[in-house]
Amino acid sequence: MIRTGHFRRLRHIHRVLTQHGLDDLIPLAQLPLSLRLLIAAGGRGSKAAKALPRGVRIRESLEELGPIFVKFGQTLSTRRDLLPDDIAEELVKLQDQVPPFPGAEAREMIETSLKKPLESLFRSFDETPLASASVAQVHAATLHDGDEVIVKVLRPGIETRILTDLSLLFELASLAERFLPEAKRLHPVAVVGEFKKTILDELDLVREAANAADIRRRFEDSEILYIPRVYFDYTRQNVMVMERISGIPIGDVARLRREGVDLKLLAVRGVEIFFTQVLRDSIFHADMHPGNIFATPSASYIAVDFGIIGSISTEDKRYIAENFRAFFNRDYRRVAEVHIESGWIPADTRVVEFEAAIRAVCEPIFEKPLKDISYGHLLLRLFQVARRFQMEVQPQLVLLQKTLLNIEGLGRDLDPDLDLWQTAKPLIEGWFKQEIGPSQGLNKLRSELPHWAQHWAEMPMLAHKVLSESAQGKFRVKIQSEAIDALREDLMFQQQRLLLAISGGALLISGSLLMTLRSWPEASLTLMGLGALLLLSGLLKRRR
Repeated sequence: MIRTGHFRRLRHIHRVLTQHGLDDLIPLAQLPLSLRLLIAAGGRGSKAAKALPRGVRIRESLEELGPIFVKFGQTLSTRRDLLPDDIAEELVKLQDQVPPFPGAEAREMIETSLKKPLESLFRSFDETPLASASVAQVHAATLHDGDEVIVKVLRPGIETRILTDLSLLFELASLAERFLPEAKRLHPVAVVGEFKKTILDELDLVREAANAADIRRRFEDSEILYIPRVYFDYTRQNVMVMERISGIPIGDVARLRREGVDLKLLAVRGVEIFFTQVLRDSIFHADMHPGNIFATPSASYIAVDFGIIGSISTEDKRYIAENFRAFFNRDYRRVAEVHIESGWIPADTRVVEFEAAIRAVCEPIFEKPLKDISYGHLLLRLFQVARRFQMEVQPQLVLLQKTLLNIEGLGRDLDPDLDLWQTAKPLIEGWFKQEIGPSQGLNKLRSELPHWAQHWAEMPMLAHKVLSESAQGKFRVKIQSEAIDALREDLMFQQQRLLLAISGGALLISGSLLMTLRSWPEASLTLMGLGALLLLSGLLKRRR
């Protein structure tokens, strides 16, 4: 049930939804009485508001409800496997733009976190922010050694506000799962849980700094991607200092052309960076929207904002690579088999049925010219098909699909003729040769040799012990199995029941014989009673 303290916030939410004509989307009949009364007291939306498409109305409502709801909408926009297309397309347009908080407050937070006066930390500090978003804002500064930096500062009190709204979102999601049959399919509580993890990660700037430093190290000698340096001595949970960079916003295509940037090369390099991160590093920048990506005149990239990072296991990486290769080769059976082998869908799924469902989705897409095929949307359609076969939500795949859509969209803006397959194929095929070919086997053997060498001295003695015990008939093999243990327990249980039943039956028969002799009536009754008790115990005995 909704907490009393949340009713004021709920009234505000309902007022905003009503103003945007979304009250008709609320199924009153299925809600508890308290919410029905609250909604009824708020009135009805106007016809003018309802004339707009529902996706537009939802987006505008979230923007009016504030930063946390905007962030939640942005997270939902990545879950196209759950949302109708018209709503998902609008949620992508959500803008994380909010008025800045006073520079004096930023100064105070920096001094409190770093425990020094601002003047001792920076030669100069601009209290007017360069940019302001829902979670933090950024200021320009110069260190005493002359390095130009940016200072990222979390909004004052943002964690408390986020936790309050998260609590309300969880309650609303629980109500939706409980009272709305259609909502159960969308798993709203799980979706809010994913959002909670993402948003709380963004509140730890030390974590973001570590992410940036990790990716910077991996691309340290790269000519195609530059990651700004992090100044860890000036970084705390709510303050981060990073090298200030200059570049052309990747979304400003007109300026890129004026600067003479090779747009085709830039598009190809964007795809190369994405697949290198996924296949080589197993981690990737998962928030690659235009505001976080810049370009240089030499067609290289600069990336910032590492609050959201995706990671995949070695096994997932192999299955993802196999999926891409099978897709590009239109080998739908292999796509189906990979999904089952990976455990993403149940093992008892019929491969033929799943293959047919994938073919029905993919073949119409592949009939288009290659430059018109969106592999991000293709991956999305695959997720939607897989959900019909009880595919569990894989958070790492959701982030991967979102990032691929971003990369593909940026690439197509730069070069409308970009063929993702021709760009990605050499990278994927090269990865298979490196990771699964003979050279990888030799590399793995070489890496394991030091570990084996630690035990070589013990091997002769262990072999002698095994051979000696075998020759003397003392060698035993111990096998542990849950199935065998369960069978052993079941046999013991049945034996105990049988023993009780036989003992009880024997006593009943003995008592009956004594009764016929009329010699010891008391003893015969005792034996018969004890026998009946044992017989019943055997029949009614239950497993512990």
